[in-house]
Amino acid sequence: MVDERGTHDHDHDHDLTFQPNIEDSEPGHYELMTYAIRELLLEKDHLTPEELRVAQEKVESLENSDGSKVIAKAWTDPTYKKRLLDDGNKALAELGIDAGAAKMTVVENTEDVHNVVVCTLCSCYPRAVLGMPPDWYRSKSYRSRVVIEPRAVLEEFGTVLPADMTVRVHDSLADLRYLVIPKRPDGTEDWSEEQLASIVTRDTMVGVTNPSAS
Repeated sequence: MVDERGTHDHDHDHDLTFQPNIEDSEPGHYELMTYAIRELLLEKDHLTPEELRVAQEKVESLENSDGSKVIAKAWTDPTYKKRLLDDGNKALAELGIDAGAAKMTVVENTEDVHNVVVCTLCSCYPRAVLGMPPDWYRSKSYRSRVVIEPRAVLEEFGTVLPADMTVRVHDSLADLRYLVIPKRPDGTEDWSEEQLASIVTRDTMVGVTNPSAS
């Protein structure tokens, strides 16, 4: 197994979508209350960590985004997928999506390779495609740990990968964004694009989870 990380020089002077670290400000009263309730629910076994993660992803993904439609089309149209992998910005524009000035690099999960995205120095993120960035993506913990121990971080999201699978961690920049084409689940061969889009989430397009047909 080989863990690979893209190495780039970071220059965020022109990053118009820079997101601050969530640890840079003290938590407020309601945030502390939320943490306390979360811990209590877990402690009393009313909810599992996975149930909480899914619920949080659903809430954070309410902002309109078209990334799931892009992935569904790539799954069903091999020629479009090739164009997407060759030139992400141009292929997104075909669907009326303006990814902005940053170059959109698209990578594909396969039987042998799993891709995951991070921005190690801040939190560059393809908001035009994925919507609102989640808190965990902006956290110093995720940004520092996923490049050192990606498998351990992925397991915390419920994603356990075969030992012989290559994990590639892609480091975003002010002028470079990444989009992951997740592996299409078995049992979806006869699904429509609309059905396929319904199982593609923000987390699958960042690479921390895999879509499921169930």
